Amino acid sequence: MVMFKKIKSFEVVFNDPEKVYGSGEKVAGRVIVEVCEVTRVKAVRILACGVAKVLWMQGSQQCKQSLDYLRYEDTLLLEDQPTGENEMVIMRPGNKYEYKFGFELPEGPLGTSFKGKYGCVDYWVKAFLDRPSQPTQETKKRFEVMDLVDVNTPDLMAPVSAKKEKKVSCMFIPDGRVSVSARIDRKGFCEGDDISIHADFENTCSRIVVPKAAIVARHTYLANGQTKVLTEKLSSVRGNHIISGTCASWRGKSLRVQKIRPSILGCNILRVEYSLLIYISVPGSKKVVLDLPLVIGSRSGLSSRTSSMASRTSSEMSWIDLNIPDTPEGEQTPVSSPPLCSAWVCKMAVTQCYFWSGCLPPCFFFLAPPCYMDVIPEDHRLESPTTPLLDDVDGAQDSPIFMYAPEFKFMPPPTYTEVRTVICTVHLF
Repeated sequence: MVMFKKIKSFEVVFNDPEKVYGSGEKVAGRVIVEVCEVTRVKAVRILACGVAKVLWMQGSQQCKQSLDYLRYEDTLLLEDQPTGENEMVIMRPGNKYEYKFGFELPEGPLGTSFKGKYGCVDYWVKAFLDRPSQPTQETKKRFEVMDLVDVNTPDLMAPVSAKKEKKVSCMFIPDGRVSVSARIDRKGFCEGDDISIHADFENTCSRIVVPKAAIVARHTYLANGQTKVLTEKLSSVRGNHIISGTCASWRGKSLRVQKIRPSILGCNILRVEYSLLIYISVPGSKKVVLDLPLVIGSRSGLSSRTSSMASRTSSEMSWIDLNIPDTPEGEQTPVSSPPLCSAWVCKMAVTQCYFWSGCLPPCFFFLAPPCYMDVIPEDHRLESPTTPLLDDVDGAQDSPIFMYAPEFKFMPPPTYTEVRTVICTVHLF
């Protein structure tokens, strides 16, 4: 029976473990070896690889494809190790042996590190420990690579727009139409940016429809002439319902780009694309969908952030915020100079006439504060109907219509102080 000598530790350590590398940058680190007993080592080798792979089963056929981005091999030496061909390193317990390595990533486009359901883009460094009369021992360590996508190019800063119209029918009887037109200020965005949506919706059918928008990721895998596409909704926003015979508009409605991987567009077997879907859910019919392509970048310049801040400032509030003030009921809001109603103005004018004519009554009272409707501005009153929204689940089939009533909170009346009766005596000379 052959007894194999155990290795205490054998690992790959990068100089900057948290770094995300780009094309042309240097990847450096070391291979650390510790032994439990005296061990003779013939060589320590490394293999660095970067590869894109796709694999899935389509019936009885296996669809498989790969694409290499990086391949680097080297034999490592200790700093004071002899360079002879047959020279071996004798490792003793209690010592730590470090083999340094370094290599540069290729210039040009590299696939961003990615892991999907049917494929991945992976980068790693694998170390091999060769010993005489012993099996080769391996260890592996992955590192992240991101292909830089600059969203501040003229093509990605150009606005994107589209429009679509659909005729709705019920039992083969025409039932009007539903249309949508939308525009966004630019095509390229980065993580944390806000997409400012400008859209117009029109509903002339007899049904209540709901406008929505969503950021969608589309993963495309290609192998052996076959294609596999997966779609995933990342974030979404919705507007107020649109009843029959009415229109609605979004002026700068905001949808934020969440933490997602940059677009992968340069790989021949795997693509990661994003798009903004602006659509109208029509009960009992297919959705009216606009597909605006997006490019998610890895680097955002000044113009991208400026556009994000501008879109955030001009973003449209929800339908509740537009009609109801933000201050919840029960919180006191200081009012420096509450507006005076018409009754106040008339009574104060009469009081001044009494005073200057010398016929002021012996006592008078301060008037009561104005009513609620006199204080709240007209644009903050609840003028729109309080019909609940339609809550339908986006899926292959439209779900039944469920109703829910939102909770409204009105602005409280202004604070005031009750003043005791004031007695005045006027002496006329």
